[in-house]
Amino acid sequence: MPLKLSLKPGEKFVLNGAVVQNGDRRAVLVLQNKASVLREKDIMQQEDVQTPARRIYFPVMMMYLDEGNAEKSYGEFVTRLTEFMGVISNPSILADCVDISKHCMEREYYKALMGCRKLIEYEDERLGNVPTGLSAGGNAG
Repeated sequence: MPLKLSLKPGEKFVLNGAVVQNGDRRAVLVLQNKASVLREKDIMQQEDVQTPARRIYFPVMMMYLDEGNAEKSYGEFVTRLTEFMGVISNPSILADCVDISKHCMEREYYKALMGCRKLIEYEDERLGNVPTGLSAGGNAG
């Protein structure tokens, strides 16, 4: 099933590890085969990994973007998810954590990333953080 990307002028995204930037006009790309794609708003920079949920998101993002070297990030993911689950008592969030783990074990990293976004939203609500976007002002280039 093709993936259709509608891009804003100047919008960046990562396609199979390469940072790509749209030109000065809106554009639509259709990817006809499987590829790892993350929009700029979903890319987290290392310096933005400062909360427990973001410490889970980052290694999952790395596994998604570089599936061939996923084992390098998997250990960090397991450690951070275990720590997070050890201090959470919300059954819904714990269920999300289990789902994220299952997706990672099945190499469904994009689905795991979407689950991680729920953890970040929950964490931001609990900590009173003002939502500033996933990348906290970072960019892909």
